[in-house]
This record gives sequence, structure tokens and C-alpha cells, in this order.
Amino acid sequence: MSETTNAGVRIHYEVEGHGPPLVLQHGFSQSSTDWRIAGYVEALRDHCQVILVDARGHGGSDKPHDGAAYTTEHHAADIVAVLDALAVDRADYWGYSMGGWIGFGMAKHAPDRLRRLILGGQHAYGRTVPKGLPDGRDPELFFKSFFASIGLDFAAQPAAQRKALLALDTLALAAARQDRPSQEGLLPAMTMPALLYAGTKDGVFAQAERSAKAMPHCTFMALPGLDHSDAFYKATTLLVPKVLSFLRELEA
Repeated sequence: MSETTNAGVRIHYEVEGHGPPLVLQHGFSQSSTDWRIAGYVEALRDHCQVILVDARGHGGSDKPHDGAAYTTEHHAADIVAVLDALAVDRADYWGYSMGGWIGFGMAKHAPDRLRRLILGGQHAYGRTVPKGLPDGRDPELFFKSFFASIGLDFAAQPAAQRKALLALDTLALAAARQDRPSQEGLLPAMTMPALLYAGTKDGVFAQAERSAKAMPHCTFMALPGLDHSDAFYKATTLLVPKVLSFLRELEA
């Protein structure tokens, strides 16, 4: 386990394996542990130098309670700080959900640090957080609202997952749940090779496909019958070979 700082905010990261550097950035309310639980790290570490980053507000990183600390630019700068700490000039980047949004932010704020992008369950279009959402003081109410926003039922999730989520710093997560200004104008300038994917039962599917079509060198992959959660936790054996093939083709 290692850590670095970005403007006073401590960012936790871990490194496993050898090969071309690949950053893995998790989704909202997750941490780098979720990549391990779902089997991605075990499947990737013999092929890549896997760099797992806990986003600010999550995992072992600092958890500010000020919403101003969670801009896309801050998140991108956190990734750059980790790459600097590892003396990595450029890396491939794989982000899911919020991690995908941060990936678009990297393409805007630090494109020179990217080689290729793999983005799942996300698109480049704006999102406004509805007014009156739970402020995080009641964790269960907060997660019921969050899961409903992505088309899922919190009560239907496994008991162990619900328990782990309810133990998180929901004041920090509430602060991190920000409006997202559209990055649509960025898409034509995203000339790095990219792979975007989403489950066909994910509410973001159509916008993710639309984002991919607007990028000059992007392939879109549909995951039939999978919702937002399943496209992360139940698609590892499908995704990893596709991603490795995508990366190898570009090495040739």
C-alpha cells in the first residue's frame, strides 16, 4: 500500500504486476478493493502493471466534506499525482462509472498522461443532481436514494454489500455527488484509442454508445442483459480478454 498527496489531499493507491502501466479507477461508493473482489486484478496482473487508485472520498484516501473538493479537475490531478509518484509518464486507463467520468476528465485536463482509455458504464454528457437529496447523515436513506438513481434497489443488494456501504463516510460521499457539466465538446478531440462499454440494461447505455460514436478512434461494446452493477461485478471474464486484446492490438 502506498499514498501520495495532491494539494494536501492524501490519495491511497496500490500496485500489482508487471508490464505496461494500467490505472484502474472504481465507481462511486466503491474502492480499489472492488476490482479485487470482482477478479480484475488477478486476471490483469500477469499482463500489466496494475495501478489501483482510491478516489478522494473513497477507500483509504482522504474524505473531504466540502463539495468544492470533488471537481473533475481535482480527480484528474489525483491520478496525475499517483503517476508522478510512480515515475510513470503515460499509462492506459480503465475507469468504471464514476471512474469513467474521471477518465473523460483525464482526457480534458491531462491528455498527455494517457495512452489509451477503457471506460465502462459512463458517458460524456452532463448530469444535474436533483434538489433535496439526502445529505448523508442517514446512511441508509442516502444509499436508497443513490441506488434508485441508477435504477437499482438498495434493499435487494447482498446483505454483506449493504453492511459495507452503510459503514462508509456518507457525508463525504454526499459532498462528492456533484453536478457534472457536459464534456460532449471534448469528444471529437479525444483522439487516443478508446474502448467504451455498457450493459444494455444500464440507464446510461444509449448515451455511452452515443459518446463512443463521437470519438474518432473508439470501439463500443454492448454487454447484453446486464445492468449497471452487473456490468462491473459479473462481466470480468468477458471484459478482461476483450480489454487485453484491445491493448495488444495497439502494441503491434
